[in-house]
Parts: sequence; structure tokens; C-alpha cells
Amino acid sequence: MRTILKRTPRRWIPALTACMLISLLPCSVLALEKQIANSLQMTFVLMPAGTFAMGSPAEEQGRKTNETPHEVTITRPFYMQTTETTVKQWRELMGSPWFFKKKGKDHMPVTGVSWDDCVEFIKKLNARNEGVYRLPTEAEWEYACRGSKAAVSGWGNHIDCTKAMYANNTLKQDDCVKWVRAKGWPTDQPAPVGSYAPNEWGLFDMAGNVWEWCQDWYGPYPKGAVVDPQGPRSGSEKVRRGGSWYGPWQRCRCANRNFSHPASRYQTTGFRLVREAEQ
Repeated sequence: MRTILKRTPRRWIPALTACMLISLLPCSVLALEKQIANSLQMTFVLMPAGTFAMGSPAEEQGRKTNETPHEVTITRPFYMQTTETTVKQWRELMGSPWFFKKKGKDHMPVTGVSWDDCVEFIKKLNARNEGVYRLPTEAEWEYACRGSKAAVSGWGNHIDCTKAMYANNTLKQDDCVKWVRAKGWPTDQPAPVGSYAPNEWGLFDMAGNVWEWCQDWYGPYPKGAVVDPQGPRSGSEKVRRGGSWYGPWQRCRCANRNFSHPASRYQTTGFRLVREAEQ
């Protein structure tokens, strides 16, 4: 207990004392706000520390061989952005550089940004001194996607057009085109962020809409249990997660992995951020 109080800001000590008396949950988690926002109107929700099964079982439909199941423990709570970063948020911080050709409105997910571009965004955001921001690790991303469910997606084993934006592609994957048109949305592009119901954590579009860059270099999974994995120390490609409007439902599975060169810019790819929780 002495260690907890030594590392904890004074303003939290009364709250810690109260929560130690009324709860068996970690007091440091209870002392953190459940939801926070910054000056760009980026909203974040608290992800508690925990242990989960990362990867996919052999019987999961659509699984790939690079999804080796293994136990992962995340020892520190963190805040996950509730939506993908939007066009409005990007423009407010970064302007509209030469590569930026986004046709969407303010609340569309920003796309056409590379992993390197995301790093520049994060540097500028951190310079505002409103918290410490970064891309999620691959493990944090999957943990946030799954919630408490050991299932294909954040809401269960069945993915359909009412739950996520995928297969909105009139030239290749058109399974959801008819449904999208019935909603009055354009085809061949993502939906405005938050158009579908959130998962149990309150996170929107973890499945589909646009691929999301992660912090890690891509590499094989370990076979045994790991704690706070960061991925390989080096590599040639960065991890992308979540699937997009372009592809089939199988890519929207929580365990599905993708990767690209960090300088790649795709109209199917954007990002969301982690804000580190003060301890």
C-alpha cells in the first residue's frame, strides 16, 4: 500500500482511501476518470488492466495461420479513443498537406495517412501538453476490440452488415452495398465515425470502416504467455487492424492481422490513438 500512495498524485489520495474501503477492484483504476476529452474533441474511454486470449482458435472461420493463440496480460490501464481520428481533428492540427485528398466531411475518418504521418500527428498533439498520446500496441488494440468476449467480434460470433461497415465495394466485395444504399450512405467509402453501435467498452468501428495503424512492427506471435507485448524491435512493415469498408467480413474479426510499409498511404486506412493513463 505504501508503494501505491508514493506513486499516486496527492489529488487522488482521498479517492483511493474511499475506494479501498468499498471495493475489491484496483483502487488506481477507480481513481481514474472513465472518459476524457482533449481540445480537438477527441474522446477516450478507460481500458482497465487485464488478461485475455489473443489470436484465434483453430476452428474460427476465416482465421489465418499468423493468429497463434496465446495469453496476454496488460498490466496498466490506458485510454482508447472512442472513434477513429476524424477529418476535422486532423485538419485542425495538421492542415491539409499535399497528399490529403479526403473527400469526406468533418466526421469522416481521416484516411490516406501513413504510419509515419500518424507519428507526426502524435508529436504535434503531445506538444499541446494535454496528455501523452501514441498509437495502440497490437495487443492493446485487440484487447479493446474484444472486451470481455472470447468471440470473433466485439459483439459475438456473427458479423453482418448492420453491425459494421465492410463489403461496401461495388467493384469487388459488395455484400453490404444494398444495405448501405438503404441507409442513404454513399458506396465505395467508409461511414462517418460512430455510425454503428459501439462495443461494450463504448468504442465505435473497431470492426470495419477503415484499417487502423498500430504501434508494432509486424512479426510472428509468441507461443507462450506474455506481459505487455510491444512486438518485434525492428521490421519492415507496421501492423494494421480492424478491416475496412473495402473488404469482406472475415477481415473484421478481432484476431485478424494485416500489415504495410510505414510510408504507405491508403484510402482504406486511418488510425485511432491511445492516451496514457496517469499512474
